[in-house]
Amino acid sequence: MPEAIPSTFFTAPPHWGWLIVWYFFLGGLAGGAAFIAAILELIGRPGDRPLVRVAYYIAFPAMVISTLLLIVDLGRPERFWHMIVQSQTWRPMLKSWSPISFGAWLVGLFTIFTFVGFVRALVDEGYLRWPWLVDALRSFPGALFAVLSGLLGLWVAGYTGVLLAVSNRPIWADTSYMGALFLLSGASTAAAALILAGHAMRPVPDATVHRLERLDVGMMLLELLALVALVFSLGVVARVWLSWWGVLLVVGVVLAGILVPLALHARPRRFRPVSVTAAVLVLIGGFLLRVVMVLSSEGIPYGG
Repeated sequence: MPEAIPSTFFTAPPHWGWLIVWYFFLGGLAGGAAFIAAILELIGRPGDRPLVRVAYYIAFPAMVISTLLLIVDLGRPERFWHMIVQSQTWRPMLKSWSPISFGAWLVGLFTIFTFVGFVRALVDEGYLRWPWLVDALRSFPGALFAVLSGLLGLWVAGYTGVLLAVSNRPIWADTSYMGALFLLSGASTAAAALILAGHAMRPVPDATVHRLERLDVGMMLLELLALVALVFSLGVVARVWLSWWGVLLVVGVVLAGILVPLALHARPRRFRPVSVTAAVLVLIGGFLLRVVMVLSSEGIPYGG
């Protein structure tokens, strides 16, 4: 007997488009950047400090832009604050059982942490010299800040995938690997962005860039495993990708965004153009992953 069509094919799509694709990409990039900044701050070397600052220069603007994109995409964007405040009582509203409500609070908290990290970077580089600000930042343990910021970054990077699963649409709700895939992809794209920054900046030690490349290799390998597991877990639903979406997934994401960068990083001698090319391909592949995951499900007609 042929396999039955899952019930997710009989739910209406939320009509998410390119704004949400960019929201997922930039949110994952911000979360991954904060996570890598935490690693470099906790167990890195003194020469890694410039890239810690760059990570927050990336994380905070990316998080602000992604949040604005999500707000603009709402049917009534002027009511976005209803997610966290009750409109009648003006009391904080937290629905712990709702991934969307709970996520809105944690996304807001992470944005605050990325802002603090952004300000810390400006203070470290001497752009902000207000004594009261310097004293306030130094009074909070840097290691504790790094741990909290890194954990929140991991959560936000994975949350973009979890948000799809609660939408009860084909592909999104038919696998439990979406959150892990987006988390690993967010860390990989953040490492790629920092590799590009490391090549553009001086003085950033080559050893720092090489450690980021090794981290990115590890993330890409895990991302590839998560993607394979996701495809197998979909079962009959994976037939949706027997189309141009599948071609884009295989060629754009797997081949160009993962396998080619892995091959480039495997070269015994790493030349700067090779490293830059690999990082650019990882960023493109990370974006195309979100394009496929979001728009392929959106394109499935209501009722299958």
